[in-house]
Amino acid sequence: MPSPIVSKRAPIYADVPDEKWNDWRWQLSHRLNTVEEIEKVVPLTDSERKALQTSGLFRVDITPYFISLIDPDDPNDPVRIQIIPRAEEMQAFTSMMEDSLAEDRHSPVPGLVHRYPDRVLMLVTTQCASYCRYCTRSRIVGDPGQTFSRQEFEAQIEYLKRTPQVRDVLLSGGDPLVLAPKILEEILRRLREIPHIEIVRIGSRVPVFMPMRITQELCDMLEKYHPLWINIHINHPNEISQELADACDRMSRAGIPLGNQSVLLAGVNDCVHIQRELVQKTTRIRVRPYYLYQCDLVEGAGHFRTPVAKGIEIIEGLRGHTSGYAVPQFIVDAPGGGGKIPVMPNYQISASDHKIILRNYEGYIASYEEPTEYAAHDPATCSYCQNKRPEPGQTGITGLLDGEEMFLKPEGFDLIHDRHGIQHRLKDEKKWKPLGIGAGTKENAEG
Repeated sequence: MPSPIVSKRAPIYADVPDEKWNDWRWQLSHRLNTVEEIEKVVPLTDSERKALQTSGLFRVDITPYFISLIDPDDPNDPVRIQIIPRAEEMQAFTSMMEDSLAEDRHSPVPGLVHRYPDRVLMLVTTQCASYCRYCTRSRIVGDPGQTFSRQEFEAQIEYLKRTPQVRDVLLSGGDPLVLAPKILEEILRRLREIPHIEIVRIGSRVPVFMPMRITQELCDMLEKYHPLWINIHINHPNEISQELADACDRMSRAGIPLGNQSVLLAGVNDCVHIQRELVQKTTRIRVRPYYLYQCDLVEGAGHFRTPVAKGIEIIEGLRGHTSGYAVPQFIVDAPGGGGKIPVMPNYQISASDHKIILRNYEGYIASYEEPTEYAAHDPATCSYCQNKRPEPGQTGITGLLDGEEMFLKPEGFDLIHDRHGIQHRLKDEKKWKPLGIGAGTKENAEG
């Protein structure tokens, strides 16, 4: 049986009755967001005080539970750094973007991001229990003026109904688990009424910010809408409390597979030993490490960024040094909407036409002999290949590998290289634009 909740509480909350402390609605309604409120729990530095008093920065809200995890005597406490703003947020950096993942560009209707062929991201709220200082969606999250309307929700549902290739819907935001229970259930029910929606996922940091939200009543409701998966967001071992362990236990007993998505953050978890303890502790509470993200190029998050090489170093220090299912994929979410790209150490050293050379985590190098005879898979006789769902415009590398396509061309490639057409368009438009050195005249453009 799950152990009873025994909270670590900041002294200011010592007299709060357990009934209130363990009520998620009380936690939401007593979030801290001003200098005066936060300083009652954590003595602020000059940098933090300056940021909290500066208008225009990303929203601040911290649940009493989560702020109580901070060591108030440590200005570099890893929990503190994630939720209390610092003056560094005001510093611009190279390649900083508002919408670094180009989600708005991939939104066929407001709040729905359709980047991959068979799955969509459904943004159902802009509100969270607390606000991470490195938030990818800080352009909309936390802004009361950016809430999604009933009309927009109906447009999302209608788009999904008429897009049969979508089989997987990820609910995010904001955080779906801060929604009123009836609204969350309506969303799940409406999705389950669409025959081709096979899987529903929820991305949430509520179990970490406010584990008392994960009630048995909530788990009983979620269990009705299987197959349902939940990814939570733990960045540091200090975030794993008994309350979080109990919340995860309730979700696991409801048959919900749990994964962890963390972000690589300078000063928080950019250490292989911290990461090893993190992945081992998460697996201990039945949460499988799923992704370790490189910090996005989002405004205000420059001081959290690390070199990509740091993430590769961490994966190198996990692979072989802990259980394989405890090693996450290190992901760079490509700027401009390129999607999630896994990056890892190089384990294949070389290859010939009959063997490959591999190394392991210890530096042990081995050759693996390839088969001299191989009866290749025949798509013509494979029922799965014959019945595959088309992915118009998004087959990518697999379109080359399965033999249907011979090349991939960037958008506008043919237009750029259509030299004959360029000359005709220039002549028709009577615009003699430079095509290179010395190409600024009509004669040069034609010749």
